[in-house]
Amino acid sequence: MIQRKQRVEVRRGFTLMEVLVVVAIIVVLAGIAAPIVLNRLEEAKVDRARLDCKAISDACSMYNLKNGDYPQSLDVLVQPPEGGGKPYLPESALTDPWGKRYQMRNPGTHRDNASMGRPDVFTVTKDGEEVGNWPKGQ
Repeated sequence: MIQRKQRVEVRRGFTLMEVLVVVAIIVVLAGIAAPIVLNRLEEAKVDRARLDCKAISDACSMYNLKNGDYPQSLDVLVQPPEGGGKPYLPESALTDPWGKRYQMRNPGTHRDNASMGRPDVFTVTKDGEEVGNWPKGQ
């Protein structure tokens, strides 16, 4: 009896169509995820700005304890105090997540700050919203 050898084709790699289908699926998923991720990044910048404003406000309070009055400018906080010592903040602490400088309003106008005589430390988001050292929503 004669036996025929069956040829078994070994498949190596993927066809062009399979690769294109996978790439199309990845593009669709990226298109769905991108707006969600970008929105979260903006929210993270706002949260960071709020925390930075609180840190700058705390430095203003330390300045007040030492000098008896709040600073009239944020630039005072990055200068070494008279008589030597370290500045209250590094220069980089005065730059917000959008690349602008934080601002200060002395005396403060928001309820908690005005009642305590503290200055408002704030920045403006790219949407035009003020974010500062006062509770959210005030």
